[in-house]
Amino acid sequence: MSLGYAEKLSFIEDVGKVGMTEHFDPPHVLEEKIERLTMMIQKSKHLVVFTGAGISTSCGIPDFRGPKGIWTLQREGKALPEASLPFHRAVPSMTHMALVELEKAGILKFIISQNIDGLHLRSGIPREKLAELHGNSFMETCPSCGAEYLRDFEVETIGLKDTSRRCSDANCGAKLRDTVLDWEDALPPKEMNPAERHCKMADIVLCLGTSLQITPACNLPLKALRGGGKIVIVNLQKTPKDKKASLVIHGRVDKVISGVMEILKMQIPPFVRIDLFQIILSQALSLDKKFVNWTLRILSVHGQKATLPFIKSVEVSFLDNQDFKSATLESQPFLLKRRTVKEKSFELVLRLNCSEGCGSSHVEVNIPVDFKVSADSLNLDKEVVFRRLRDEAVQDFFCGKNAVIERKSIPFPKSEVTVYATVTNVIRYTQELKTLAIDSLSNGDMKRQLASVNGSAISRKRSRRPKRKSRY
Repeated sequence: MSLGYAEKLSFIEDVGKVGMTEHFDPPHVLEEKIERLTMMIQKSKHLVVFTGAGISTSCGIPDFRGPKGIWTLQREGKALPEASLPFHRAVPSMTHMALVELEKAGILKFIISQNIDGLHLRSGIPREKLAELHGNSFMETCPSCGAEYLRDFEVETIGLKDTSRRCSDANCGAKLRDTVLDWEDALPPKEMNPAERHCKMADIVLCLGTSLQITPACNLPLKALRGGGKIVIVNLQKTPKDKKASLVIHGRVDKVISGVMEILKMQIPPFVRIDLFQIILSQALSLDKKFVNWTLRILSVHGQKATLPFIKSVEVSFLDNQDFKSATLESQPFLLKRRTVKEKSFELVLRLNCSEGCGSSHVEVNIPVDFKVSADSLNLDKEVVFRRLRDEAVQDFFCGKNAVIERKSIPFPKSEVTVYATVTNVIRYTQELKTLAIDSLSNGDMKRQLASVNGSAISRKRSRRPKRKSRY
């Protein structure tokens, strides 16, 4: 059972401290403020961005204190929004990707996030330039060696508890833990220390989509003031820190940041999501040595017991060969067992049907089979393969492309393991100050609004624990 976003974020406090009413600056005022913010960013030497739930609302992930926010609806006794798509298929917003471009240009030095949706990392922000104060629903960490594992599925626990997996380092093997904090957990020094350091160095801390009410995280931007830095707040609701800010903008985060990028003449890069899966083909001779008993497995790269969340079924057929019966694998683990005459070679055709939220309806993989398992291994540079896949996907605006990144043989049982990378989403962002358009695709032939691509990532479950602040 997977815990939803609303249940995982456990830093709930009284929602009545600051009004939940949304405020919108008049168009001409908003335009003037965007120009002023752009000038501040241009002059900045150490820009730090501090993000909250409001940065992800255009991704289909609800905020907390807005009129339709999770805590607002809970307080009013109303039902929480239905999740139209799984949390793990949410894609970064226009603002997420704009921050990636600002970081690549050397303008943005560090991001501090209160969100647990993992979208900053998924967007392409380097891990060393990101502090995830409250954890990441898709991250596991090793308490022994410190290794981190970013998953394509939600980790099943919260509260820094042991998960069902172990560290893959052969010299370690310790039980992994989730990274999402529970009610009593202090903010981790690994995240808090660099966040404090960068806030003290910052000449601007740009707060995006945060109510600045969750302590102690909300006090981090104030550290910039002691060194002569400034605070800028972009949020639809008023915050307790508005009086400390040099500039407060009441507008949608995407619109504000799109306007900034337009004035800076910087393009917002497209988002390309690449997912991994592995195919294992095992074989064994029959007792009379006339046949080969073989098994095909399509599995997660995160372990044989982990699910493949972006694949809902697998269709197996045989190219130009009528002697073999096709099959459809509809439940995980995806497994097919067959017997073949020893001398017979053939070509498998796998159609991996993608789950809801993927830009591609399916991924197709052809596998020639002659039962001669090579002893040679293949281990390509993953980043080089990813870069090529991204470039091709952006150029052709097409999902479903895939490439081999690793192949190895296992002596017993005699098997060949191949790891594939495949493009499952391509999102292009059209930046206009007055109208924001986001195009997504399904096999390159369908455009939809981002809101229809990414579902709400919340659970209808409600915690019964008493409300409590986190402490540091």
